[in-house]
Amino acid sequence: MNHPAPHTLRTVTGDLATASVRGPALAHEHLVLDLDQRGDGAAVLGPRRHAAAVTAELSALREEFGLTLVIELTCRGMGRDAGALAAIARDARVAVVAATGWYYEPFHTPEIDTADVAQLTEVLVREIEDGIGATGIRPGVLGEIGSHGDVPTAPEAKVLRAGARAARATGLSLATHAQLGRGGLAQLELLTGEGLPAHRVSIGHQDLLDDPGIHRELAARGAYVAFDTVGKSAYQSDRTRLRLLLALVEAGYAERALLSCDISRHGYLLDEGGQGYGHLFRSFLPELRAAGADDDLIDLLTRRNPLRFLTGANVEEN
Repeated sequence: MNHPAPHTLRTVTGDLATASVRGPALAHEHLVLDLDQRGDGAAVLGPRRHAAAVTAELSALREEFGLTLVIELTCRGMGRDAGALAAIARDARVAVVAATGWYYEPFHTPEIDTADVAQLTEVLVREIEDGIGATGIRPGVLGEIGSHGDVPTAPEAKVLRAGARAARATGLSLATHAQLGRGGLAQLELLTGEGLPAHRVSIGHQDLLDDPGIHRELAARGAYVAFDTVGKSAYQSDRTRLRLLLALVEAGYAERALLSCDISRHGYLLDEGGQGYGHLFRSFLPELRAAGADDDLIDLLTRRNPLRFLTGANVEEN
């Protein structure tokens, strides 16, 4: 099995040395996706209609804040378009890591009904090794592999197990979608039960769960705790997110936190009046600094942690 080199990231425009990532990363974003189940087109970032706006935002963030990397977690059944990601990455001059896996049950593709865990694992491994469709672009992460509720449904458990096995086989790390922040501990139990080390797992949307005890337990077990819906005020206030993040940092787990905005519909884009991909840098991080965060903590949260997560390095390997 051809694993990525330990100090190399697999991006949509080719391999990238981790040492060259000197600016911040966004740990959970979508640049192209289609989650439209209602027919109103809201939960869409179209490769033609919205790519120019997405590219402009990323380019501006590169110039203003040094944005270097985006972990793009649109997977199978979510409207993934690897070719469009490569075009955005080239035009914005920001590295993009593409993903594979399956989202939570309402978005499962038909093969999940009939295939077993071993067969689903083969699908993922083949895509990681050979590339996405005819593009030849190879995913650099598994995600966002989803569940909803406190315990995954049977189909969700199946795709989580397949994701864990594919991660073990290929050396990639795995990011989850925990709907509204729930079910993270159950996800981690399933993934580690398949032999995937906890430090190669990021549990998603934990800023939507107002439970610092759960966050501490996830981090204590070695998983990354993703505060990845920053700016989505309809779900949670940034004031609450800041409180939860500070609690995790003060508990001694700063090295286990990841930050992002999870832009997942075109109404969130700046040119449509939304908060944009830059909300983390323009609003949330200044609030974090005002609460006492120094440059080293900001660099840890926005650069070193996502790099360590992607490469599967342990905490000691900064």
